Amino acid sequence: MHPIYLDHNATTPMDPDALEAMRPHFLAGGNAESRHAAGRSARRAWENARETVARVLGAEASEVIFTSGGTESNNLAIFGLAGAEGSPGHVVTSTIEHPAIVEPVARLEAAGFAVDRAPVDKQGLADAGALAQTFREDTRFATLMLANNETGALQPVATLAALAGERGIPVHTDAVQAVGRIPVDFRALGVTTLAASAHKFHGPVGVGVLLVKNGVRLGSRLFGGGQQQGRRPGTVAVPLAVGLATALQRWHDQAEARTARWKSLRDRLESALIAALGPDRVVRNGPVAENARLPQTLNVGFPGLDGDALLMQLDLAGIAASLGSACASGSTRPSPTLMAMRVPDDRLRSSVRFSLGAGTTDTDIDEAARRIAEVVRRIADSPIPDAGP
Repeated sequence: MHPIYLDHNATTPMDPDALEAMRPHFLAGGNAESRHAAGRSARRAWENARETVARVLGAEASEVIFTSGGTESNNLAIFGLAGAEGSPGHVVTSTIEHPAIVEPVARLEAAGFAVDRAPVDKQGLADAGALAQTFREDTRFATLMLANNETGALQPVATLAALAGERGIPVHTDAVQAVGRIPVDFRALGVTTLAASAHKFHGPVGVGVLLVKNGVRLGSRLFGGGQQQGRRPGTVAVPLAVGLATALQRWHDQAEARTARWKSLRDRLESALIAALGPDRVVRNGPVAENARLPQTLNVGFPGLDGDALLMQLDLAGIAASLGSACASGSTRPSPTLMAMRVPDDRLRSSVRFSLGAGTTDTDIDEAARRIAEVVRRIADSPIPDAGP
């Protein structure tokens, strides 16, 4: 029985081209800040990677900061926009953010910041106008994810940024699940900062990007050398930056084909599950409109089943999937995103996220649908153990 990996929103296998592009830089050495030949070579590779990222994401090279991943990028933005000094202010966010946003904002709140968390509708979509209505004179920034990691719901970030811009309020967006899945244009979004992570689009683990609009000053949390304009000091990881840029360029070159294929495979999986189990036993969570969701993410509830038992049985059947954010997988709480969407209790704890990648095939999807349906039937038909007298 071959394993079928349907958990690409957690992490993706590395693109072989990205691995090959990284290899010589791991072997050669050379600090990008050094003036000798090896240093100059490393510097060129790093600058080329920065220019590639800027070109694909609609930014200037001077706006690109390489980090260790999405969590660091989000933290640098959140604490940087909050300011390193001065009295606490006000922050606007939503109820469906990733822990990499939720926890830094909670730290600000514990330090005296006021926080407004705007709700989402039953499809998991935020209302930019409702977020803007909570703006105050002391609002330091607003933050709204671009694509939800659990349901794939695309959020109205550009609209929020436009409304915030009228008040001179910066906007950060966690675009970790969006970059490498849909076109992302930093300039067109109008945001102040944007976070992305390479391992979500077949790049290496351990490297990400923070885009910072030119002219914006972020309060610093790290101190050391002057690398990357002092915003993220430390020796730059040239091989990882090269791997990130290569994987991002690969997605950019294949974006149209990947998107069409992902949509087809995602819908094929949903249709096959409904055909096998019936529409009452397979209920999609998330947006109805096609243009409001990621092309490769499917979140479905299997009403009445236990999600942990389902996930365990899927794993035994060779299917890698997830109940939600891998960064919160140790929690026994139901998904905060699905709770915010007011998903009924009978499917709140039975919802599973299936997410596709560049290597997912038709055969994978057909076989996955067969195995998933078999597991669901087996669990649903199992007698409930007698608790005894």
